[in-house]
Amino acid sequence: MDIKVTTEGTVAKLHMKGRFDFNVHRSFKEAYDPLLHQNGINSLDIDLAEVEYLDSSALGMLLLVRERAEAVGKPVVLSRPSPTVAQILDIANFRKLFTIC
Repeated sequence: MDIKVTTEGTVAKLHMKGRFDFNVHRSFKEAYDPLLHQNGINSLDIDLAEVEYLDSSALGMLLLVRERAEAVGKPVVLSRPSPTVAQILDIANFRKLFTIC
């Protein structure tokens, strides 16, 4: 999995590409963790447009980043999920937990 971080104003974007599974746990945390404590960043946008697959551990990682981000007052948005990923998020009822656009 490839993870690129960019910022647009006060929004930090994590652009993810490939398979989102337990194998990327460390790199995912290394990408988002500094953003939670960075001044000037008010929210996180996790771009899922190029994620071809995510498993239950990825869902857990998304819940964990949401919990940690909310603790510091930064909402998390899941954006542009591919059709397969959108279906998985729907089945897991993530629309009740995240803003998905």
